[in-house]
Amino acid sequence: MAKVDYSCLIPNNVGLSSDKALLRGLRDWQTRFLSWWSEVGPQVFGDSEVYLRTAVSPATWGWAHFGYVRMHEYRWGIFLAPRVKDRVIPGGDFAGDKVWQELPSEHRQSLQRLIVVQADAEPASVEQQRHLAGTCPSLYDCRNLFQVNVEEARHLWAMVYLLHTHFGEDGRNEADALLARRAGATDRPRLLDTFNEPCAEWLSFFCFTTFTDRDGKFQLGALAESGFDPLARTCRFMITEEAHHLFVGESGLGRIISRSADLSRRDPNGDVAAQGGIPLEMVQRYINHWYSFSLDLFGSEISNNASEYFAAGLKGRRSEARVPGDRLVLKSTVRIPQMEEGCLVDRVVPMRLAMNELLRREYVKDCGRVIDRLNRVLADAGLDFRFTLPHSRFNRHHGMYGKTRFNPQGEPIATGQWEAERELWLPTEADRGFLASLMSAPVVTPGEMAAWISPPSRGINGMPADFKYVRTGR
Repeated sequence: MAKVDYSCLIPNNVGLSSDKALLRGLRDWQTRFLSWWSEVGPQVFGDSEVYLRTAVSPATWGWAHFGYVRMHEYRWGIFLAPRVKDRVIPGGDFAGDKVWQELPSEHRQSLQRLIVVQADAEPASVEQQRHLAGTCPSLYDCRNLFQVNVEEARHLWAMVYLLHTHFGEDGRNEADALLARRAGATDRPRLLDTFNEPCAEWLSFFCFTTFTDRDGKFQLGALAESGFDPLARTCRFMITEEAHHLFVGESGLGRIISRSADLSRRDPNGDVAAQGGIPLEMVQRYINHWYSFSLDLFGSEISNNASEYFAAGLKGRRSEARVPGDRLVLKSTVRIPQMEEGCLVDRVVPMRLAMNELLRREYVKDCGRVIDRLNRVLADAGLDFRFTLPHSRFNRHHGMYGKTRFNPQGEPIATGQWEAERELWLPTEADRGFLASLMSAPVVTPGEMAAWISPPSRGINGMPADFKYVRTGR
């Protein structure tokens, strides 16, 4: 395993110091990156010392070193997971062939597109969440937000390294464009709609890190199967960091639910809102919103591009070695319901054309397990309410279901019914106003917690609940 060079201003285990031209290009990009971070990174407590973890090695022992650091001084680095000896392409037409260490010219455009789309999501989420610290429910949560932000920025660095190293001038231009686009901008928005959605409330943040970052886990898992080994190694290390983001989201939702359950018992009418908590029905609407937007990130249910990526070995099925069946996937099929004359009709589709849908179905199952765990919180609290996942056809904006309205059960409905009932299913302006009234100011006294969320069961890195995770100066 290559040793991490911390003498370089860009910590790395890819030998940057020996490639002066590459180092010079990344140093120039680093200047632009820091300007971007200052402009649209965390805008509250952004100059404070934060108790963050920093990767010091891709080895198991070294990926989480804790200490106080100001975020603009964070040591964003470039880390590739160790090379797997004799690794071969796991699936597709070239299954069993040796993986590529250099960029194959015939796949240059496709690989560049895959990397750019993945890379664009990383800075977008930082931009979406840049004001959230101003209403943080505790220093513990503020610190977790900042940890997610710096790691998403490091994921951006990982992809920019690939663009600079393997794609020449085109790659450098794409790396610059990643800092020019803005989440939610009308003139130069982020590439994927989900990353242009406002994430202005902590309930949105916890749903985002539960569902949208979970999409990231699955997308990175598919790219980690790539026959282009530098991309695969980059994504393997990124997956390690992604796990904490999922923990932040799911544990945050669990703490909201636990607090709401407690407040409902205190109120004679079970009115959570009257007691300063978040009603469970509102939580369900936010789950519906972020889950359905995250489903769009997997792409079209039937996709020639996805088929070609798999066939060429550019992107695989997640954990390909554990997937039973034919590595070539030439004979397998899958059933996908399609809209025909206003009705859903099952159609048999070659599995290669359904690679996006296979990954989405894995994701749906994983999200179902999350909902089961959240419902156990409700059951343990003695409440009858239960959360559900809406059908994967609900509230879709892309793919074969993007032009038809479906109810949460996945049944096609008329536009009039959708307009009449959508406020039962998705967040409303009243919901956003109510959350804004609850989350009007940050809680920055160590150990204190906003009234709408329960304390965490344990602190970060063994620290106590009243540890000053962010030195805010207040």
